Amino acid sequence: MSGTFFLNLDTNKEYMKSTQEESLQNATTDVSQTVFPILLALSFSHLLNDTLQSLIPSIYPMVKDSFKLSFSQIGLITFTFQVSASILQPLVGLFMDKRPQPYALAVGMCFTMFGLVSLSIADTFHIVLVSVALIGIGSAIFHPEASRIAYMAAGRRHGMAQSLFQVGGNAGSSLGPLLAALILLPYGRSQVIWFSLVALVAIAILSWVGGWYRNNMHRAKKKKLAGDSNGVKLSKGKITFSIGILLMLIFSKYIYMASLTSYFTFYLIDKFDISIQSSQMYLFVFLFAVAAGTFIGGPVGDRIGRKYVIWISILGVAPFALMLPYANLFWTGVLSVIIGLILSSAFSAILVYAQELIPGKVGMIAGLFFGFAFGIGGIGSALLGTLADKTSIGYVFMVCSFLPLIGMLTVFLPNLERHKR
Repeated sequence: MSGTFFLNLDTNKEYMKSTQEESLQNATTDVSQTVFPILLALSFSHLLNDTLQSLIPSIYPMVKDSFKLSFSQIGLITFTFQVSASILQPLVGLFMDKRPQPYALAVGMCFTMFGLVSLSIADTFHIVLVSVALIGIGSAIFHPEASRIAYMAAGRRHGMAQSLFQVGGNAGSSLGPLLAALILLPYGRSQVIWFSLVALVAIAILSWVGGWYRNNMHRAKKKKLAGDSNGVKLSKGKITFSIGILLMLIFSKYIYMASLTSYFTFYLIDKFDISIQSSQMYLFVFLFAVAAGTFIGGPVGDRIGRKYVIWISILGVAPFALMLPYANLFWTGVLSVIIGLILSSAFSAILVYAQELIPGKVGMIAGLFFGFAFGIGGIGSALLGTLADKTSIGYVFMVCSFLPLIGMLTVFLPNLERHKR
């Protein structure tokens, strides 16, 4: 009798264990499927969002002339936009991790639309600052939440998903100077108001994405149940140290990027005496190269490991950055393309690497890294503007050419493929 009881007990235990394993396997299978329509919608929305945001630096020459601004005030515009975007992003990511809001993306785009309308009618420098702050708030809501939804829809292809999401944003950033050269420069800053229609299109798309998100929140829970195969056996101290290294690499990348996105047109005009429209075309070519190179980092990182992509992307750009201040106009254009292609693959690899370090905090990590990137870019732009006023724009580019050497810190990052469970 007792033997039968214990036999039945063991049988029940085996059955329960088998059921749990089957449930876990089903959860893993479900979340391993990549939802490409959502990823493409997010990428296209990112393109629209960053196209609108890239109008800000693209109209700097016009704003500088109309309001009689110094380089320090130009830097303050970038600082206001990027700090308003950066401070809120980690908080938005942390809040959304705990209390998901399916239609937050559409709400964020509304802030961007209001900022564009305000920017088109701004008649003082202070209203310009308020306008770019509204656009920054829209960015603070968009980036961590969209990145988290991309992570949910990625299945097992997290690097590819983040690269696809990022390539939309970088493509949008490259369109800003082109649109400014074709539309805003000939017809005036007031034409910015027409771009609010682009924001309306983005609101419609993001509302659809929000509907999918509302109906598929179980994917996030199943990812957490399945463990997502991203856990790593590292101490808290090692994880904290690695996050610090990643933030230093973001510091290197985005201050260098700030020198190019905010001041490349002024550098070209000052050194080579070309027109504003020509300088905008050079900026467009650089930003297009950034967009083209963005997609490389994620899929390659999925195959060979993110650490190697980070190493190549940050440190690999150093020789070309060091040559840039001494090149003629032709080679300046060539080097800017090479720099854009190599440097652009870093962020997707860094972000997914950090998310693998701390699984389960996808929104918070996305908010932290997007926010830090925006914030350090804004602070860097303001400091570089002050340095340009005190020295010269050429000196700024010479100093910034040494920043990619910080990529040597990558050697201290652990190889996650060796530490995964």
